Amino acid sequence: MSILVVGSIALDTIKTPFGQAAEVLGGSATYFSYAASFFSPVRMVAAVGADFPQKHFQLLKSRNISLDGLQKDTGKTFRWSGSYETDMNSAKTLATELNVLQDFRAIVPKHYVDTPHVFLANIGPNTQLELLDAMDKPKLVGCDTMNLWIATQPDNLNRLLKRVDVFLLNESEARQLTGITNLIKAAYDLLKRGPKVVVIKKGEHGAILATREFCFVAPAYPVEDVFDPTGAGDCFAGGFFASLAVTGRYFDETALRRSVIFGTVMASFNVESFSLDRLSRLTDEEILGRYSKFKKFTHFEPADHTTSLSPGILAQS
Repeated sequence: MSILVVGSIALDTIKTPFGQAAEVLGGSATYFSYAASFFSPVRMVAAVGADFPQKHFQLLKSRNISLDGLQKDTGKTFRWSGSYETDMNSAKTLATELNVLQDFRAIVPKHYVDTPHVFLANIGPNTQLELLDAMDKPKLVGCDTMNLWIATQPDNLNRLLKRVDVFLLNESEARQLTGITNLIKAAYDLLKRGPKVVVIKKGEHGAILATREFCFVAPAYPVEDVFDPTGAGDCFAGGFFASLAVTGRYFDETALRRSVIFGTVMASFNVESFSLDRLSRLTDEEILGRYSKFKKFTHFEPADHTTSLSPGILAQS
């Protein structure tokens, strides 16, 4: 069961306390697609310029990512430059060059329109709506956003939320969009706007998933060496959405909880190197191994009688 994603492809220049990388492959659609491709075939709708390196085309194709929806313009590819300092959860944007994204229109190839699963990665909500309008009744729709769109296109974003099933955003975006400091309350407020599932990404502090029936909170996977967090949220989205899509049980509690963990695992690999370097060397066995370790990290048994808790509490544990 394929997934169609619309979003950005970028050439990033990044500096962190552990090194720097210039003109490396990035973008919301790129990271999402690569992470999702470990679970499902992916179809991409995006735009690049005439300067986009051939090696990047080959890297994406090697992961069964269809590029039939990739628009190749005569201009330059979208570029982003940023740095991380002590807070690796937050990037400081140094420069943004929209280039081919300035006039990008989401044109969907005819053989893409019946794709059952659609993910609207971080790009303007007007573009996300445009792509959604072109699709033929997808079974599952997910989307991401960012602070820029919350500030500049709130009406389009609210229109979009009425049409999506799964909404992902980070903690600062959740507070900005709702005006609510408490993230649990913010998640429930967002559920009232249309989505059936809301996932709030908290970087190194994990994630919160909320539906109208239950709430699930997961920590992040403990990574020893975080070199570059760029794209981690998009990799989380790719792992989460694709692992959920392949189950066919989109709103089942067990499937949703499991997908949060797969999203967390994919993000944890991504931060271990710049760009797609770590993901390009990733194997299915490593993913399943880390998934298993995550389960052990978070597992605990009910309290026993060696504790100092009262018998009444112990009986209920």
